[in-house]
Amino acid sequence: MSQKILVIGAAGKVGKRLVPLLVKAGHQPFAMHRRPEQSKALENAGAVPVLANLAELSVEGLAALMEGMDAVVFSAGAGGASIELINAIDGEGLKRSVDAAHKAGVGRFLHVSAYPKSWREEPYSKVFEHYFYVKKQTDIYVTESELDWVILRPSTLSDEPGKGRIKAGLAVPYGIICRDDVAATLVVLTNMPKISRRIIEMTDGDDVISESLQQFMNK
Repeated sequence: MSQKILVIGAAGKVGKRLVPLLVKAGHQPFAMHRRPEQSKALENAGAVPVLANLAELSVEGLAALMEGMDAVVFSAGAGGASIELINAIDGEGLKRSVDAAHKAGVGRFLHVSAYPKSWREEPYSKVFEHYFYVKKQTDIYVTESELDWVILRPSTLSDEPGKGRIKAGLAVPYGIICRDDVAATLVVLTNMPKISRRIIEMTDGDDVISESLQQFMNK
């Protein structure tokens, strides 16, 4: 069934991959982005461009953009640019989006979060540590909401071409996954409403995405 889906962070590294996949799946994405020069590419990809700055929008302003939507995908992120931007986008921006979805009556909320901290070859920077802290707090905020939510926690992201196969679970080993396959997983989730109020960790694997997600179906 065709859905109207607001993609917050549509010009980001996952969002720009997600938009054309939603169109291909028969949905109508509304692509929220903050730079005017990004509008044309999103429109060419089949989306309705929505020019707005997440860091500046109130709950009421976000709710107005969400009116009539069947779902919201939150894939915005500061990219670790600074603690201030992480707080504004990944933190408060996410929280206001959750509140706005509730206010607008949008039940389905898909959140692209982050894989929990694990061993890496280099020490964490202060900004990186803060990023994980904020992601944890916002995951809690989502799970305590009344929305029909799903949280995706992909491991380290790459720009390698997608292969449509992943390893998903309540907890999976740390690894690498391409952004193409994260976007493809989000599309599959839009068509699997019986997966609700679940946290899904994911990394590269050998399972077809739709088959891998079957384990999360609510009975």
